Amino acid sequence: MRLTSQDHDQVTAAVTAAEASTDGEIVTVVASQSDAYHDVALHWAVLAMLLVLALLAAWPGFSLALHALVGDSWTPATPGELFTTALILLAATFVLVRLLLAWRPLRLFLTPPTTKQRRVRRRALAYFRTAAEKRTHAATGVLLYLSLDERRAELIADEAIHSKVPEALWGEAMADLVEEVKAGRPGAGMAKAVERIGTVLAEHFPRSASDRNELPDRLIEL
Repeated sequence: MRLTSQDHDQVTAAVTAAEASTDGEIVTVVASQSDAYHDVALHWAVLAMLLVLALLAAWPGFSLALHALVGDSWTPATPGELFTTALILLAATFVLVRLLLAWRPLRLFLTPPTTKQRRVRRRALAYFRTAAEKRTHAATGVLLYLSLDERRAELIADEAIHSKVPEALWGEAMADLVEEVKAGRPGAGMAKAVERIGTVLAEHFPRSASDRNELPDRLIEL
């Protein structure tokens, strides 16, 4: 999934409309991915090596058969030769799995959902601290973050909002976003979520006469 210029315009318009009735400031960020997950590929490669080692321990005759293919089948294999055969097999397994997992879609598919969620949350917090946290006079910034490859989103609110608005109230906004993303419409999902966020903010932080636009309304795509 990628966002079009129409998606950008739709989200920007939604932010502008939502902020018209509240002192809150909404920042929208979309990233293609939140992590490369190379460590996950490494973990799978090591796990594959251990699995091969376990198979060799369970069926030692396999090592003898492999040695017979490259050595003298009439001469019994020494322990050193068997260990060398096993080491070569383990190294080949590690390299093969790492090469396979160099393909990002497969690496992402084999990444546990909880790992994806933690990485997305961590990246969202980093962007929030950079783009929204305490960047407004009344600490009323909200970050809506979408990570496309993981198909996961995070909503993080500034101190003043977090102290007044329970996280459960953001549920409808996140549900709308996730539903549209699953349907392949990330721009529409972001716009719907922003509309919901604006409704919540308008209830708890209605727009005052002194309000001014402190954070950019445009969608930030990384």
